[in-house]
Amino acid sequence: MNRSGSRTSDGLPSRLLRYLANNYKAGDRLPAIQELADELGISTGKLREQLEVARTMGLIEVRPKTGMRVLPYSPDKILQLSLLYSLAVDPSYFEDFGVLRNHVEAAFWYEAVALLNGEDKANLVEIMEQAWNKLNAGHFPHEEHRALHLTLFSRLENQFVLGLLTTYWVGYEAVGLDVYADYQYLKEVWNYHQEMVDAVISGNYTRGYEALIEHTGLLQNRSEVSRTRLRNSPTRVQFEPDPASFRDKPSKDKE
Repeated sequence: MNRSGSRTSDGLPSRLLRYLANNYKAGDRLPAIQELADELGISTGKLREQLEVARTMGLIEVRPKTGMRVLPYSPDKILQLSLLYSLAVDPSYFEDFGVLRNHVEAAFWYEAVALLNGEDKANLVEIMEQAWNKLNAGHFPHEEHRALHLTLFSRLENQFVLGLLTTYWVGYEAVGLDVYADYQYLKEVWNYHQEMVDAVISGNYTRGYEALIEHTGLLQNRSEVSRTRLRNSPTRVQFEPDPASFRDKPSKDKE
């Protein structure tokens, strides 16, 4: 049952999805396939097709010994599958998704950072230390980049916002930006990250917001990546550390 207690399942495209939405909650086990097919009034072959759709959507899990179980609802798998398909069609779609993500982070900034607790803030400080250590050693702190942004918004209780922000990083890696090797760009990005974290720790959320906007390029209406670069570079870029590029190299685009 949905949170309002009303039924809004009529628009779902299969009997199984309607049945799951109206009769099961997270953690419930489903009947055996033949029993479930009889209850739904469809063939076992048709049911297997619909079960595969539900599994792909992240709505159920199927295990050989324990059977089928309903999973807690999350939009992550649906969002990720859709984005990955779009990138297979045209990698430049990531620019559009990046613009959406930038606006979502900006819109939820104040709400998100106000919810962070002491442990979260300590994690942000640790992430920053790890990132600077990697940069100073000539390595690309992609894991820290992802962790920093997701930690900042981790206390939100909006699954769609969290799902979209997580999906962004799946696409980021799919188009090869996790191995982007412009050191001057990385240094500027992490300087902004440092400002954001320092502002959150001190409670100056407005300064943190300004740093967020500046580092994503929203003030200049610039998206994170170049449509031309993505279209012309469908394969992943090889990361070749060049510490010398920290010095006197003109910056390109912001994150």
